[in-house]
Amino acid sequence: MKLSKRITLTVLALIGFITSIKLSIIYIDANFNPYALSSFCSINDLIDCDGVAKTTHSQFLGIPLAFWGLFLYFVFLFFIYVDKLQKIQIKNVRIFGFTEVFKNPESYICALGIIAFAISMSLAFISIFEIHKICVLCFFTYILNLLTGLLAKPSDESYLQVFVTSFKDFIDALKIRKYAIAFTVLVIIAAGFLVYTTLSNILTPQVKLKKELEYYSKPHDNYKASGNTLGDPKATLVVHEYTDFQCPFCFVLNTMIMRAVTELSNVKFVHHNTPLDAACNPALTTSMHPGSCRLAKYVIAAGKQGKYWDMNNLLFDKEFETEDEILTAAARLGLDTRKLKEDAYSDETAAELQKEIQEAIDFGIDGTPAIRINQETKIGILPYEELKEKLIKAGAKER
Repeated sequence: MKLSKRITLTVLALIGFITSIKLSIIYIDANFNPYALSSFCSINDLIDCDGVAKTTHSQFLGIPLAFWGLFLYFVFLFFIYVDKLQKIQIKNVRIFGFTEVFKNPESYICALGIIAFAISMSLAFISIFEIHKICVLCFFTYILNLLTGLLAKPSDESYLQVFVTSFKDFIDALKIRKYAIAFTVLVIIAAGFLVYTTLSNILTPQVKLKKELEYYSKPHDNYKASGNTLGDPKATLVVHEYTDFQCPFCFVLNTMIMRAVTELSNVKFVHHNTPLDAACNPALTTSMHPGSCRLAKYVIAAGKQGKYWDMNNLLFDKEFETEDEILTAAARLGLDTRKLKEDAYSDETAAELQKEIQEAIDFGIDGTPAIRINQETKIGILPYEELKEKLIKAGAKER
């Protein structure tokens, strides 16, 4: 390899490696550090590296794309200097003797660069048309991949021949028994590691959370409650939940706490209606969830007949287009629908709802769902195991 080409490719690989380190830091902060500040390349809703890092598209087989980038640029550097590695000896023993099978490193770098750029274009399409956010550092590496592929191409080979040469060398290497065995062992180790990262989601909490959202966003008959008390009536740990019956994530939290009371003791959940509806919420000028005030009044009214949590589950499990549909479903729960409607529109219920909304405002809760465990308030969804761990640390007991 000519010196000028070696230097140019080295610079590109090092820039890519450093950029991937920065992307890895952004990924870790976005997904593992709740106290991290926004990165320099999160400017607005469109140009948002942090936002992209939090999506499930920022990983492949349980490995963050930034980590794959680190591996790619390391491989580039390896092939750029593979001829130098072949000459390193200690006591007349070539410690990198296995590199003798890499006969055409320029072809390999070119092929990898082109493949990486092709993958980059699919990621760019997803970023623009599906995520609707752009990671400028990611797009910068896409350009680096293209330049690397173009500059590494041997002058005596076409782009098609580059792939043919790379494939032929690979097959020739596998014909040597010791290298075939070594390659097989590496594949088994790599496959095992990728299966682990994919199934455990240890590096991809956003994927784990998405799976949980899909699971808990469906009604589960084994996670249901009845009456006006959820949990142990004499529990020392009282957890406060703030939800809106038209909020899909509130449905998820509701199912999670229903499961929690089946697995934990010494905990009681208290529900607070926080409808994001300007019809009753004085903190809003426009309604995010029109009609949720009426649903909140109905659950309060059901509590007067001892079926607060029955109505709570009913309103979360189904969407009702009319009030008559609510009353018909309520009748199946054994509620006196005449009294239910009367209580729902009473001044007492309206005052109780206002008290709950004001409490949420006083605690700085401006979105749903929210949960308050002792003095800690969390707006949004936690993975179930993390929520359960917090409850146990606060005083709940495993059953």
